[in-house]
Amino acid sequence: MATMSKLQSNLSFFIFNLLLFFHFSLKASAIRKDIGFLEKRLCRNTVQGRYLMSDDNGYVCDALSVDPESRCCPEFGEKFSCQGCNLLSQCCNSYEYCVSCCLNPSKTLKQHVLKMKIAKPASAGTYASVFDFCAGRCRHNSDSVVHENAYLSDFHHCFSMSSKSPGANSTQLEARLNSINVVIGRQGESCDSVCKSNGQSCVPNKLLVLNQCDIMQKYMRCKGACLASMGADQPAEVVDDAPKHLNPGACLYTRTQSMISCDGSHQHTRRLCPCA
Repeated sequence: MATMSKLQSNLSFFIFNLLLFFHFSLKASAIRKDIGFLEKRLCRNTVQGRYLMSDDNGYVCDALSVDPESRCCPEFGEKFSCQGCNLLSQCCNSYEYCVSCCLNPSKTLKQHVLKMKIAKPASAGTYASVFDFCAGRCRHNSDSVVHENAYLSDFHHCFSMSSKSPGANSTQLEARLNSINVVIGRQGESCDSVCKSNGQSCVPNKLLVLNQCDIMQKYMRCKGACLASMGADQPAEVVDDAPKHLNPGACLYTRTQSMISCDGSHQHTRRLCPCA
């Protein structure tokens, strides 16, 4: 009888411990399920600029707004921004926006970049990531300077995978302007009016050739950079006395080429016109 009582006591003790084990196991499981220990993503970013940074997510931000722990830019604004870039030549007037634009998968193919050599020697390695390619490619290179101490243009941050210089493309485009008289209009004047005053007519399809930053910079000052815009008056340059929010001195081109017309005009711009 004592032996039976002892067995029952041991069995009760075993069942109690088993229930206690399952109780804490389920509780611990619930804790692990409810609380995630996710590793915080760390960003790589450019460190060349004094005021701006571009991270490997494709965002550009003020250097002071970078997360001090992750080194990532806040995820607001345009991702893969191409502000101040000529998408035809794939050159930009800002290093950080060049890197951001270059990171766009639609403009830089990862499978091609990772096969490219960093330098010419056969012993040179390849890029480890698209960010490495863009951060290196957008820095000044020998193709963007003349006489080793002057740039070919303000658009000397280029991410094109081609080895051609930024000016090569504009030379080819200018060949399409043979027999065309390129005229800078007066403020608020349309190209129809500009050409008519020269005894000629505006040639609409040549406006597409002039709608390039490299071309505009050969005829206009563009001291306020070259910016993408929308309007029937482009390509054009904003006059110096225009309101500040219109970017006085800037040259404007449009990505919406269907909007370009010979009769377009704006009270604060001077048009670049093809006459014949």
